[in-house]
Amino acid sequence: MEVHTDTGAVGYGEAPPTGVITGDTTGAIIGALKDHIIKTVVGRDVDEFEDLMTAMNGCIVKNTSAKAAMDMALWDLYGQLYRIPVYKLMGGARKKIVTDITISVNDPEEMARDAVNAVERGYDCLKVKVGANPELDVARLAAVRKAAGDGMCIRIDANQAWSPKQAVKLLNQMQEKGLDIEFVEQPVKAHDFEGLKYVTERSYVPVLADESVFSPEDAVKIMQMGAADLVNIKLMKCGGLWNALKIASAAEVYGVECMIGCMLEAKVSVNAAVHLACGKKIITRVDLDGPVLCSEDPIDGGAVFNEKEITVSDDPGLGIKGIRGLSYLD
Repeated sequence: MEVHTDTGAVGYGEAPPTGVITGDTTGAIIGALKDHIIKTVVGRDVDEFEDLMTAMNGCIVKNTSAKAAMDMALWDLYGQLYRIPVYKLMGGARKKIVTDITISVNDPEEMARDAVNAVERGYDCLKVKVGANPELDVARLAAVRKAAGDGMCIRIDANQAWSPKQAVKLLNQMQEKGLDIEFVEQPVKAHDFEGLKYVTERSYVPVLADESVFSPEDAVKIMQMGAADLVNIKLMKCGGLWNALKIASAAEVYGVECMIGCMLEAKVSVNAAVHLACGKKIITRVDLDGPVLCSEDPIDGGAVFNEKEITVSDDPGLGIKGIRGLSYLD
């Protein structure tokens, strides 16, 4: 999406439909923007940023993807207004970050081939999907570890697939076999905070909360409970950079490191996540491989994605210059 000001500036935002996770379909995103969010922000001053963000976040409940799209466009305009890149507004911790790459669930042989391909492309950290068939998960991980070598960082994502007791059994089995898993992402159902805590307290593998963390309030509850070792920030879940910063601030207070992640997102929204990751040191893990998985890149400007290495732009705002081939809705 584009947000235009009366001075000629343009801010860019993006939101993919992720109905299975957020409940936000294409129609829902468009409806939330047209019926509520756009009406709330049109005519307001970008310089009144806190009031603008408060109004935007309060104009409709949930609908975090639509809010995230508008949120990043407004941050883009705010940075342009003061001629500073957004990551410097957020702290300016670094200019470069390194992402992992995802290995999807398949048979062990195909996953091993995908791991070898990632090694050849220069990646040094794999995020391996598991959980589709728990009986095969240990075999899958063993195949990936053998193919990638002992020096490769391997983290796994169970996408809520296991029960708490099943998760502990599988994770400890993996470690006992020497698979050396860095952490497991969301081993149990999103709403099961007690189950998440059960796994965290009993597993040899550290636990990252993902689908359990939508809002800053979710993040604080998990941190207070000690229900996870790490927290995953995704803009589409929390509603954009404004709320993501609140999660990062809470993490700093509680001493809980964060990962920055993405869903099936292209460069505009992942670029916004890059600015957050480059702004805040509490974000110590990066899972922003969305743009390198895209077949084409019609985006001019923004961060440079060179396989695992991502370099943030020093242009004002989020640094997006334009998008080729756009079609506009009525």
